[in-house]
Amino acid sequence: MYGDVDLNIIDGSAIWAQSMTQGLAAAGCEATLLLKAPVTTDRLVAPLSGVAGVTVRRTHEEGLAPEAGQRGLTPEQAVELMTRLDSEDRFDLVVVRGRRLAIAASQSEQLAGRLWTYLTDVPQTVAEMNATAVSEISDIAVASRFLLCQTEELRGFLESAVPAACGKSVLFPPVVVTPDDAVSDGAPHEPLKLVYTGKFAPRWNTLEMAQLPAALAERGVPAELHMIGDKVHRDSAEWARDMSRALEGTEGLVWHGGKPRADALRLSAQCDVGLSWRDPGMDASLELSTKVLELGALGLPVVVNRTPMHERLLGADYPLYAGETTDSVADTLTLAADPDIYREAAERCRAAAADFTLERAAERLSGYLELACPSAPSGTDPERPLKVVIAGHDLKFFTRLAEYLTSLPGLDVRIDEWESLRNHDQYRSRELAAWADVVICEWCGPNALFYAEHKRTDQRLVVRLHRFELYAEWPRKLDIDKIDAVVCVSPYYAALTRELAGWPADKVVVLPNWVDVDQLDRPKLPGAEFTLGMVGIAPSRKRLDRGVEVLGELRRRDPRFTLAVKTKQPWDYWWVWNRPEEREYYERTYRTVQRDPLLAEGVVFDPFGPDVATWLRRVGFMLSTSDDESFHLAPAECAASGGIPAVLTWPGADTIYSGRWLHDSPKEMAEAIHAVVSEGRFDAARSAAKAEITENYALRRVCEMWTDLIVHGKVPASRDAAGAVTA
Repeated sequence: MYGDVDLNIIDGSAIWAQSMTQGLAAAGCEATLLLKAPVTTDRLVAPLSGVAGVTVRRTHEEGLAPEAGQRGLTPEQAVELMTRLDSEDRFDLVVVRGRRLAIAASQSEQLAGRLWTYLTDVPQTVAEMNATAVSEISDIAVASRFLLCQTEELRGFLESAVPAACGKSVLFPPVVVTPDDAVSDGAPHEPLKLVYTGKFAPRWNTLEMAQLPAALAERGVPAELHMIGDKVHRDSAEWARDMSRALEGTEGLVWHGGKPRADALRLSAQCDVGLSWRDPGMDASLELSTKVLELGALGLPVVVNRTPMHERLLGADYPLYAGETTDSVADTLTLAADPDIYREAAERCRAAAADFTLERAAERLSGYLELACPSAPSGTDPERPLKVVIAGHDLKFFTRLAEYLTSLPGLDVRIDEWESLRNHDQYRSRELAAWADVVICEWCGPNALFYAEHKRTDQRLVVRLHRFELYAEWPRKLDIDKIDAVVCVSPYYAALTRELAGWPADKVVVLPNWVDVDQLDRPKLPGAEFTLGMVGIAPSRKRLDRGVEVLGELRRRDPRFTLAVKTKQPWDYWWVWNRPEEREYYERTYRTVQRDPLLAEGVVFDPFGPDVATWLRRVGFMLSTSDDESFHLAPAECAASGGIPAVLTWPGADTIYSGRWLHDSPKEMAEAIHAVVSEGRFDAARSAAKAEITENYALRRVCEMWTDLIVHGKVPASRDAAGAVTA
């Protein structure tokens, strides 16, 4: 683990390096922390010396990088050193922090795929996220196994701006570790002791804080301000001079200088109120202050800016929100002198900090480690891995499964990606056909015909068939005797495949589509229960008109309902827009929306893209109004996100979704949605939907089913949405 931070200076980034190392060790890792700079004070390093499983490499003292200066390693030097250490003793994961460092690390082929990149110093507004930033973060995302994001807000922003971040961005909030003997006594005292810890900088309002004891005295509240830290920003010489004078000569201000973290927390616990009041320009930050959480864990109430993030953390009615001026903050602090208000604020902060403990961090990391470093499947030998080929022209529906299979010890996975449906490198395909123990053909097309022709008798061949091929020529040309299993994603399409192709029943098996419930599990935005969603509206058999009909029925009862449509437009697909009947359908449907005032203000089109998990945060109900579908993943993804499926009874829908989510007409669908919301059943219904989808279609479960099929040839029993075994 390496952060482009100096651990001699106590600030949020240095504390992150310490707590991240502790979290990895608590999750069962052997963690090596590589230091950037010579150790001049071991206030942050010393506590790690007694942690089991932690090794601290002192770059300068050990002479690991003679070329490094006294200010520490450059990002390029750090990456060179990490790759050298990795060559000596290969690491399973490489955790890095710092944008410049991550950019350099992403260029290393040796580290690619094992990087866990912690992102903070990245653009956090649309204006800042220019083409250069998108390109750099895209490179980082491609090279990383995970992008660790401090907050849900940061994760959502990155996924919306950088498509490559989707599916790789995971939450890793600040970690709060406090000494057992650092606990507030839970009541305000006289004088009221205020405490600030961290760096002294203009945007952190530290110079303005120095005026608070005098301002409180004017209000009849005796107060002291205790400030802990020794890093004074010197971007402005005049400001730095004023800050230093304030620290050394302000009446009622006690400056403790820099302290080891544990000692700083013990000093803080002896005070009454924490300060995390910042310049309003920082209110849009997508990062969460570790100091707020640490002080809350000690039992102190904290004065903070009113921001959406703080309101979500502490509640909109938290009593100690700060204004923009020193006087307004002093007014807020007079409230903290009231014992009842003090206790309420302290309890809010303590409860907020409870989810950021070292134990919770270790749980999160353990889950990510399980995904990144799975154990070998039973029946395989990592020394003699099973050789697997995945072949197809379009692997977008198989990507996550391929990533999982590739990560498994005991499997050697290679990809034969065809240029198009029929075009491929025949020499490479023949070579892979001769090499493989197991071949998986994604799509039952020319790829399946090729690998069936070249199949060995000791080889297994699995073909996944989609709706697209069912009515095409290729299944009729396929020698089914050469195929070990044809995979369909639903019982209905498996039965239809057996009927149309005439294949033996035991050859056609059901392995459902997967739903990444972990990625989709995100808090809903306020008002989500009034937002309907649709994903993809082309071709016309997706029946946007029915979705609009549902919306119209609902808005006649409650105008708060809206329809969000995440899609490409029909004219973006030449094969749709060139058909007169398709064009006429969309022109008619769009005219209906535009000319009806009830609908015109209720439909929003959002751009097509992979940031579905972020988009779903505002969607309460996902509509599936199609004429037919092979599976239709969007309602299942909505359920995994904490929403509710709303599905018309297209053929086979009842084998994928249970009856409570199915409706016979748009009008009945609208009535059911309105009843769920108006009767206060939204939370109960969405909990039931999430449980159903997690049990049946969770990515981990589907990956295990595929692994059993590939390694052991084990075919799962086909079950419908109600759990009944089907033929």
